[in-house]
Amino acid sequence: MAVGQKLHVCLNQCETVATTLRSFALETQDKNAKSLYTQLAETMDNQVVTPLRARVNHAEAEEPSYKVYQQNTSRS
Repeated sequence: MAVGQKLHVCLNQCETVATTLRSFALETQDKNAKSLYTQLAETMDNQVVTPLRARVNHAEAEEPSYKVYQQNTSRS
């Protein structure tokens, strides 16, 4: 797997974790658990997803071949 693809897979997985945590927060009735899941989702977004997305964007700007979406559409 190419570096660009690995970056996108990692970003997608991190976004999925944040989304799953939000889902847990919505599904539970336990206020402490709801608060914990919400806080973890926000932390995941702020401390992992946002900086990683910025890094992916930077990497794509520096190396256009890392643009996975464009590579996939150009193969069609």
